[in-house]
Amino acid sequence: METQHPTPATTILLVDEEHKYRITARWLLGNFGFIVESARTAKDALALFDAKTHALVVTDNFLNGMSGTELAHVIKMRSPSTPVIMCSALLPEDRTCLDVLIQKPVSLLALKAEIERVLAGLPCPHHVTLPAWKPCACAKGSLWAQL
Repeated sequence: METQHPTPATTILLVDEEHKYRITARWLLGNFGFIVESARTAKDALALFDAKTHALVVTDNFLNGMSGTELAHVIKMRSPSTPVIMCSALLPEDRTCLDVLIQKPVSLLALKAEIERVLAGLPCPHHVTLPAWKPCACAKGSLWAQL
């Protein structure tokens, strides 16, 4: 199968508290043609997020203030079609707003492949897959609705 390459305008929002991870991921994914904007917290990510600009969001779950799961709910409330990939050491119980869940540690090359797969709309062959996407409960309103 031929590898899909990102278009020049493919922008990813990367959210992770680990500075070294953000820098390394930005560098690697940037070398593969992605534009990567990053944020340390969910609050910072929400200030940056623009559904017209960001093709997808990659987040850790363990963030200060608001978890990556909660961030995914807000992203889906703002833009239900924006894919959210979570890379986390401990898998969250609430997976309703996640399109893909990958358990850390994960190589950045594997993350790149997963991003390309999601952008191409291809099925996931080997990571933790989630049931077919359905609207999360937050689409009906939640305590995060005001964000």
